[in-house]
Amino acid sequence: MMKKILYSLSLCLAFVFVSCEEETTQDTSKVTHFVEFDLEGDAITMLAKGTSFQEPGYNAILNGQDVASDVKITGNVNTGEIGIYDLTYSAINEDGFAKALTRTVYVYDPTPSVLESACYTVSKDSYRNLNGTIVPFGRDYSIVIYQIEPGIFAVTDFLGGWYDQRAGYGSDYAMVGEFQLNDDNTLEILSGDVEGWEDSYDSFENGTYDPVSGSLSWEVGYASSMVFYITLNK
Repeated sequence: MMKKILYSLSLCLAFVFVSCEEETTQDTSKVTHFVEFDLEGDAITMLAKGTSFQEPGYNAILNGQDVASDVKITGNVNTGEIGIYDLTYSAINEDGFAKALTRTVYVYDPTPSVLESACYTVSKDSYRNLNGTIVPFGRDYSIVIYQIEPGIFAVTDFLGGWYDQRAGYGSDYAMVGEFQLNDDNTLEILSGDVEGWEDSYDSFENGTYDPVSGSLSWEVGYASSMVFYITLNK
């Protein structure tokens, strides 16, 4: 008799567990659709001071439906002041999941110069020399150079993206700074700081610009033991 009772209880418990599992599975089987959107135009935009900024546009789709009107843009561009401006485009689906993209606008001094304010590609053949050990960049990275006053240019990373992009540490570990373009197309560094480590460069040598090819190159010493050999191409 006791065996029959135990067997009946086991069947009941098994039924309860299966029922609960089915109910749980049904409760969590809802499909979540995320907003898919992209920016028209370039994510990095160069704009001469005093000109107007025209929004290039964007596309946003949610479960096959156009939801561009629901996209929120935060940030603004002051075309009357030289600097860097971020515009963030964000959209949220019905379940509260957000998607965001950023367009960065560089407003530069339009004074005529042989050096163009633009986004440059760091050659994959650039390399770091760490106490005699050579390590190539291995792939291309992008940095921006833009004129902030006649003959003076800002650089988003003198290290060519080594820590910011290659190592993935983020922009706090880029060596942001400025240089002067001399009449003989040599470069003279004016500043260069890494915010994340609160330090600066040790040396800057052989900085040159080739107006024929549009390429730049320099050697920057850092952290007492490293020299970065950087080549940029337009």
